[in-house]
This record gives sequence, C-alpha cells and structure tokens, in this order.
Amino acid sequence: MCALCYVDEAMKAKIIAYNAEFHKVSKSPFGSDDQIGMLNLIDAQSRSAILSRADASKVFDLSVDHFMGMPGWFGAGDPTYQIWMTHTPGGEIVDNSMGVSLEANRLVGYSGDAISMYTHCGTHIDTFNHFGYGDLIFNEFNTSEHLGSRTWRKCGAETFPPIFARGVLLDVAGLHGVPTLPPSHAIGEADLTACLKRQEIALKPGDVVLIHTGQMKLWPDMAFVKNTPGLNRQGAEFLAKNGAIMIGADNLTLEQTPTVEPLNFFPVHTYLLAEAGVPILEMAYLDELVGEGIHEFAFFGACIKLRGATGSPMRPVAMPLAD
Repeated sequence: MCALCYVDEAMKAKIIAYNAEFHKVSKSPFGSDDQIGMLNLIDAQSRSAILSRADASKVFDLSVDHFMGMPGWFGAGDPTYQIWMTHTPGGEIVDNSMGVSLEANRLVGYSGDAISMYTHCGTHIDTFNHFGYGDLIFNEFNTSEHLGSRTWRKCGAETFPPIFARGVLLDVAGLHGVPTLPPSHAIGEADLTACLKRQEIALKPGDVVLIHTGQMKLWPDMAFVKNTPGLNRQGAEFLAKNGAIMIGADNLTLEQTPTVEPLNFFPVHTYLLAEAGVPILEMAYLDELVGEGIHEFAFFGACIKLRGATGSPMRPVAMPLAD
C-alpha cells in the first residue's frame, strides 16, 4: 500500500504534478513553513501499512561503521572522523577526575570517549539546508533571515521524522552484470527503467529508493571516494517525479562524480534538495540485500536530531516483506 493512498485527492494531484523549476529553489506544496518536503507523505496510516507487511524475522543493517581512517567526503577540507578516550581505568587512578578515593578508582573501571566528525561522514542523510541556489534553500528560506552564526534555523536534521516506508532497491550494477559500475558511470532514466523491468517491480509514490552501484565492494579503500558512479540529474528527476520521498545509494555522493555539467558541481544534490524536496541518503550498505535478491522491503531509518545540521548520521534497516 502506498503512502499516497491516504492523501486527499487534491493534494495527491498537486504532488504528482509537482514540477521543479530548473536551477531555482521551490516553494513546498505543503506550506510556507514546511521543512521536510516529500517526507510529509509519511503518516500514521502509511507507517502502519508497511509495518503490517514487514517480516521482522530478518533485519538487514544498511549502515557502515565509523572508524579512524574511514573513507568520506574530505576533498573540500572537511574533518575526518576522529575518536579519543576521555577516561580510562588506569588514567582515572592517576587523574582522579571524579574526586573519589584511590580504592574507588581501583574498584570502578571508568572508560569514556569523544568523537569529532563532519556531519556527512558515514551512512547519513542530507537535509534541505545542505545545498541550495545562491542564498536560498528549499521553500525559499534564505541566509539573511534563517542562517545564524552557528547553524541554519530552518531545515535542520532535528526536523526530519523517523522514516517508515516501502523501500525499493534498484540493482544497476546487476543490470550491467558487473560487481561494481565503472568509474563515473552516469545512471539516468534508461538504467532505472531497465532495472524496474528486469526486477519486475514498479515505483509508487511514497517509496524510499536505494541504488546499488557496487561501490561498497571498494570499502574501506580510499578508492571508494574517487570518480563515483551515480545518478545524473535525469535519473534523479525520473525518481522524484515518480514519487520517491528519499533517494539513496551505496556510494559517496549519490550522484555521478565528477559531473559533466560545466557550472553546477553537484546537480543532483541541488535538484533533489532545493527543487524537488527529496532528502538524500548516502553510503548505504546494500550488498546483503542484493545478495539475497531482495528488491522490495520495509525501510526504517532515523537520524540523530542535530539541531540546524545540514546532515546527520543514520542507521537505516530493511526488513523483507511477508507478502
């Protein structure tokens, strides 16, 4: 059952007919203060519908783990993942940070740690303040009114709800009979429609669509980050206009890199986030789903509610459908 089954007919027609204007941010069809775009299609009934079909006897973890030296988007000078101990059992005997007796520190082994990372590190979701056009982001929020000294005051990760939806996996690498697509392979409408035909599956409004490029075969080698195969704008438009509420992939950037467009260095990000109101999931681990031939599933994912952040770690999971 699709998410739009419970949307009134006027809104359904408005959403399905919704067309972005090229290289311009869009007003949301959900109102002037909307910050979650197509995630508005998730409601109590759509969640219940997909969960009623989920087979919870097997759960697929679609996330990667975080570790020192992991691949990530660091080409623009963003910080790598770092972790360090803030307390160790032996260190507490020396430092006594808790101000207790020596006997207490010898009895209680206290360990603690801290991390530092770019918010787009590892498996994560991109929010609508991540990319826009000029000083505008989705729904015409702007830098002069809505961007503070530290964070955006609109469209941060804290606004995104837990995502329960039908998931669809499009195995583009499998379509081409390769474990990993060639570097910088552009995934357009032809690849996507061929995948749907090969897998005998149809897209429905309200779907989370995940694309298998095979890039996780390179993980954790740093080759993972170079010349990624991925969506081009044509492919992104095809999925968005077929009602996808979130689009993700098993690569670094979701989209093809480097882009062939002369001015827009991230045409898929700007289209989906600023024009179409569709969030992005990156670095999803899809190999187990592909290995078991599961192309339709119940998807669940929730990000950390980092107020104002342009992205947030997510640990998505998939469960096969019972029917």
